[in-house]
Amino acid sequence: MKKSKYVGKTREEAISQATIALQELEKDLYIKEMELKSGLFSKKVEIEVATKEDVIEFIKEYLKNLIKNMNLTANIEVKKREDRVSFTIYTENNAILIGKNGKTLDSITTIVKQVVHKELGTYFNLTIDIGEYKVQQQKRIESLAKRVAREVGKSKIATKLDPMNSYERRLVHTTLADYPKVITESEGEEPNRFVVIKPKEDK
Repeated sequence: MKKSKYVGKTREEAISQATIALQELEKDLYIKEMELKSGLFSKKVEIEVATKEDVIEFIKEYLKNLIKNMNLTANIEVKKREDRVSFTIYTENNAILIGKNGKTLDSITTIVKQVVHKELGTYFNLTIDIGEYKVQQQKRIESLAKRVAREVGKSKIATKLDPMNSYERRLVHTTLADYPKVITESEGEEPNRFVVIKPKEDK
């Protein structure tokens, strides 16, 4: 990953140098403090800095190499939002990268997040999708949650959904957070943890 180094008498001074040189706001920089340099009469702080664009370019290249090693070629679409960056991968065989129930995609996401965290020393909010698989999955889960919630609201009988990963369970909870007639709870143990949609008790 492309990084720049800056040295100052204090961390603030080093960051100030970085923001001026890179013409970026501090909040848009990923700053890793290096070892303190001590001279005979003075101390200096060294920082290693990456911009958001540096991180995005690194992730794109890492994904391309990862996919190339699977004997596939890919086009990668990047969407930047204030709170996260989304990478959508398109290949001639998306199913290989998605895997059964999205498990290969989950593994790719985990690997990339770990590599980026090691490079930056901090968290970088990113999502990875293959051919909009997650977009379709999200729509499917939201539709399922709403349908079951309507049924539970009418029947007053709690319903267990099939086991889901943490991302899918969170989608269900978020989708039904403001639904007036039901509440949602996660139960069970990983990897078979599931969501129960329960009727809300009348007050």
